[in-house]
This record gives sequence, C-alpha cells and structure tokens, in this order.
Amino acid sequence: MFDILLYLYDTYLLTDHFPPPEQLSRKLSAAGFEDEEIGEALEWLAALDDLADEDDGERPPTTRVYSVEEMTRLDVEGRGFLTWLEGAGVLPARAREWVIERALALGETEIEADRVKWIALLALWKLRGPGDVLWLEDLVRGAEDDWQPTLH
Repeated sequence: MFDILLYLYDTYLLTDHFPPPEQLSRKLSAAGFEDEEIGEALEWLAALDDLADEDDGERPPTTRVYSVEEMTRLDVEGRGFLTWLEGAGVLPARAREWVIERALALGETEIEADRVKWIALLALWKLRGPGDVLWLEDLVRGAEDDWQPTLH
C-alpha cells in the first residue's frame, strides 16, 4: 500500500490535481497495482481530509508521551523527526497526532523512520500546499541514490 501512496505523491499531489476516486482507482489499476491495495491506499489517503478540517489556533508547545505500542512500532528516529518538526514550529500537534495515527494504520509491525517522514510530508502538503513542502521533500528523499534536490 505504501508504494501506492508514494506513486500518488509523485504523480498527483505536487501538482495539486487529484482525480476523483473512481478514476484514480482505474489509473492505479492500469499502473499495475492490486485492487485490494488500491482500496486500502485510497481509504488511508481519504484521512487527509480530516486533517484539513481542524484548526489549532495559538496553542503552547506540548510534550508527547508515547504509548508502549507506539514506542514498539514507531522507529525512534521517526519519533525524533516528529519532535524536531514540531519543535521547529512546522508540524502542529494535531498534525503530529494524525501522522502517528496514520503510521499505525499502515498495519506494519515496525514503522521505519522513512515511512514516518513520508507521512509527515503528506500531512504538511495538505496543511500548507505543495510549494511549502519542497524543502521537506529534499530532506525526506535525501538518501535516495537518484534524487536531485530542488534548487530554491
């Protein structure tokens, strides 16, 4: 399922042109993805709409205490990345919670830091728009062999 999310990010999210779900499902099927995975990915992605409906307003910084399950499943580097984004004032607390919830919804026993980073990138894309997350994309994709950073 995560491969579908990355495919959608690369294909549609940065252009901010997203086809309706039924058309998107056909395009993903034509691209070679399995129907079951497509359904899971579209359901997972639909949760982005929940993120945009909330408003944090002015809230003081918070300290996040992770549950045993979260500490077991979320890689320590991924948790640190979320703390860093929140401390830098980039990721609001509600978005942090959304990222954690969506990471756990992947159903994987262990969620590596790169997945947490991608989910945070999707959350910030939804909150701030495609242009404001290019710097984060460079940070997330920096380890990829063929990635060329965005020239700002």
